[in-house]
Amino acid sequence: MTNILISGASIAGTATAYWLRRHGYAVTVVERAPAIRTGGYKVDLRGAALQVIERMGLLDAVRARATDMRVATYYDASGRPLATVDADLFGGRTGPDAEIMRGDLNKLLYDLTRDDVEYIFDDSITGIADDGTVTFERSRPRTFDLVVGADGAHSNVRRLTFGDESACTRDLGHYISICTVPNTLGLDREEAVHATAGRTANVYSTRQDTRAKALFMWSSPPLTYDHRDVAEQKKLLAQAMDGVGWQVPALLDAARDADDFYFDSVAQIHLDRWSKGRVVLVGDAGYCASPASGQGTSLAVVGAYVLAGELATGGGTDGYERELRPFVTANQALGPANIKGMVIGSRAALWLQLTMMRLLPHLPGRNRMIERITGPIARAANAITLKTYEH
Repeated sequence: MTNILISGASIAGTATAYWLRRHGYAVTVVERAPAIRTGGYKVDLRGAALQVIERMGLLDAVRARATDMRVATYYDASGRPLATVDADLFGGRTGPDAEIMRGDLNKLLYDLTRDDVEYIFDDSITGIADDGTVTFERSRPRTFDLVVGADGAHSNVRRLTFGDESACTRDLGHYISICTVPNTLGLDREEAVHATAGRTANVYSTRQDTRAKALFMWSSPPLTYDHRDVAEQKKLLAQAMDGVGWQVPALLDAARDADDFYFDSVAQIHLDRWSKGRVVLVGDAGYCASPASGQGTSLAVVGAYVLAGELATGGGTDGYERELRPFVTANQALGPANIKGMVIGSRAALWLQLTMMRLLPHLPGRNRMIERITGPIARAANAITLKTYEH
């Protein structure tokens, strides 16, 4: 096996491209977008993922581009502050984890690979034959030894190989939308949050960014919509957040004009196998943990490292499954638990959460309480012992 095609040039794809090329494979990446995707939202790198980033020589660069978030403040519908949480209370800027904008991380990975990996933009796979022949929307057919699906939770490669995504999607009963908005609140490395029963709005601005990101999450039964119809998705967001006070009406107005609008269900992908024939899946395409887990980027980075290493050292896709499966299981378990704290189901539960936020910095047993919150995430982030694969 020498010639490998990767579908998707987001983090899972660019990270896989790096490690496969480092192991000596000829790598081609096909991406539907016309260029590498920039922007996006803030993501976390923890535990084993940071070890992989360090082995890529990118740790200092990632730290230099950290979001440097300082504080989060919760507001009521009239704009009155209810609770303020210092990021350092949970290890924010002083802890071992790294938080970076998704686009910044992907640009670092792309720059590592752009000179010795073939990138084909503005194209997509239309078919994958048993002999490895791949057809494209625009390019001529080509034959590859392996096709890697790194094209997200709505993976085209997974659909072509494993069938309709409804069979492997586990819905968590919520939706999420994110977009860039003007920083009218004058935020400086801080978050402003307003929550009501079943709905949460969050706007934040990171270091070196004059604009802000608006993030909406809400509970909902499954919605029927076209994943490529952004206008329809913006209407669904407006309907979901209708009647919510604070800055939400202004944020919804800004969202209508956003050119980086993101909308999706909070869902996970569960498959018994991540490979079939000449196809293997990595990142969200194979084992999306949902945004609620906070570990999607870490899973993509670690998955890319393990997949390339096992292919290079003879473990193949079976070795990839064996090494990574417990890590994926541990991190996917975070999603259903975390979503309950991100979107509060009742007014009583919301009052209790805000009260605890106000009291937590002053409680004598706060370290034990903080560990109960952060401990499961830290344990899942380190639920794998990384091999050192020879190049």
